[in-house]
Amino acid sequence: MTLAAPLARRALGVVTACLIVTGCALLSTPPKINVEKAVLTEVPDDAPQRTSRGDTVLVFPPKTTPLYDTTQMAYCTQPHEVAYFSEREWGETPSQMLYPLAVKTLENTHAFRAVLTEPFGARYTYALRTEILELIQDFGPDSASLVLSLRFQLTDYGAKTVIATREVSVREPMRERNSYAGVMAANAATAKALQQMAQYVLQATDGPPE
Repeated sequence: MTLAAPLARRALGVVTACLIVTGCALLSTPPKINVEKAVLTEVPDDAPQRTSRGDTVLVFPPKTTPLYDTTQMAYCTQPHEVAYFSEREWGETPSQMLYPLAVKTLENTHAFRAVLTEPFGARYTYALRTEILELIQDFGPDSASLVLSLRFQLTDYGAKTVIATREVSVREPMRERNSYAGVMAANAATAKALQQMAQYVLQATDGPPE
């Protein structure tokens, strides 16, 4: 009896310790996923050019459809569905990334005396507004592609009128079916979309100098 009691207490202690360790393991925080950041940095290599005639253009920060107004990287595997990657995301929102690229593209045209950004309260000749309608990796059954859709609107400051509005949609093939290939395709699509934007702006402002 005297020997059995300590052995029983010892066994109970071992069981209790195991339960505590198991409980701690169950309650412990799951390992954090390492999320990689990606950015848009590409501008057209051959933006259209024109001699400056003294005009200025104010570029407003792009607006984004709420579904894509996030650093989360969107994808779809079937129509009418949107999901977001867990292992990779954008370093900034699409609007924050696209804004300096649009400004740089217009500067590279050399068509304006100045390309202005907000905040700016003085007089300017034209204003360019952009809306990001779609930025998604489309994993179809046969191929994968990056879809970038933008809407541009150019207005005349003096006349207070809309000169023109245009939508641009680029579907860029992805080399592989993964999020990194989508990032590469997104940069290529951005350069192509901005190329079209620059052509549109120069055509719409191809009138007599200010």
